[in-house]
Amino acid sequence: MTTATTTKKRKRRETFGQIKKMRSGRLQASYIGPDGIRHNAPTTFDTLTDARAFLSGIRTRIAAGTWRSRADEKAERERRDVLFSVFAEDWLTKRYNVRGERLRATTEAEYRRLIAGPLAAFADMTIPAITKAAVMDWHAAQLGTGRKTQTGRAYSLLRSIMQAAVDRELIPGNPCQIKGAGSTSTEKAVKPPTADELAIIVANLPERYKAMALLAAWSGLRYGELTELRRKDVRITRKHDRVVLITLHVSRAVTHVTGKGAIVGKPKTAAGIRDVKLPNVSGLYATVIAHLANHVIASPDALLFPSAGDPTEHMRQSSLARVWMRAREKAGRKDLPWHGLRHYAASAYSAAGATQVEVMERLGQASPGIALRYTHGTGREDALLEKMSSIA
Repeated sequence: MTTATTTKKRKRRETFGQIKKMRSGRLQASYIGPDGIRHNAPTTFDTLTDARAFLSGIRTRIAAGTWRSRADEKAERERRDVLFSVFAEDWLTKRYNVRGERLRATTEAEYRRLIAGPLAAFADMTIPAITKAAVMDWHAAQLGTGRKTQTGRAYSLLRSIMQAAVDRELIPGNPCQIKGAGSTSTEKAVKPPTADELAIIVANLPERYKAMALLAAWSGLRYGELTELRRKDVRITRKHDRVVLITLHVSRAVTHVTGKGAIVGKPKTAAGIRDVKLPNVSGLYATVIAHLANHVIASPDALLFPSAGDPTEHMRQSSLARVWMRAREKAGRKDLPWHGLRHYAASAYSAAGATQVEVMERLGQASPGIALRYTHGTGREDALLEKMSSIA
């Protein structure tokens, strides 16, 4: 009896691994893995051919370097099958810009809004489950809402998140392959005001906003740069008690984030830290001097354009919007956004003869290419300022 039982359970010699006959009559295959541990096949087999085929497949995977233990495969499945919502949050907390800095507070807030809003459809899907077909169906549904700009921004964010999944080897390729889907153009070009329209707008603004509008139109500063300007940033050059030059030193900007309030940081781009000389045009110098005297408290750190209710708090864009809309209506320009004044500044500087690089430097705009990062203006700023004054 003992001899028969031993024969029934004997282990077969194989070129790789072992095959043992179980009491049930089925065959169990096992092998020593690269980790030095014996591993049993996940199932038993009916025939010797099937057991040997299993061992042959394992041997091939070991030779190719693709073998994983069942524990490793389980961990890999768990890693790969992470939910989009979980992966997106991890991606967001580790995201840095091209300068190796943490995302701006406004950028992070916008990404979170898009993830919780238009991208919420993917929240409970695993990363591998987000296929090209799923992305195409989602994109078509989003376009159906009529929100083209938001759809473009959400698609661009989805593409970046899924590319991170590719980089981490969670998926073999990026499922976001819709050509042109990341475009956020609304096809609504901003038309800057004419000189006459600008004069009408400024004339119809309350006194404390006049200097702000003129500075925006002739310096090209962004809204967040303007509203973070302080008395110490206005550098006035006098000659024989006459103001001959006013220069704005731009080194900070403010952003407003829901739930966090006003956050002061660096300008939007690396090129944003700059000195901007103002032309003596349209009574600009006199308006700035009067504004400093009548609307700014006597402190180097005093905000030039603070909140109406508190001189230590930053002006909210919603507060400006009310007076801005009334003033632009007087000029027949209901279509003109505040940002149109930045366009006016660029157009005026260009009309005076500034090159594209010089316009970019004045606006603090990031260059479109590596070559332009090392290309500077021609040093003609003073001559350009004179020309700007002559065409106003």
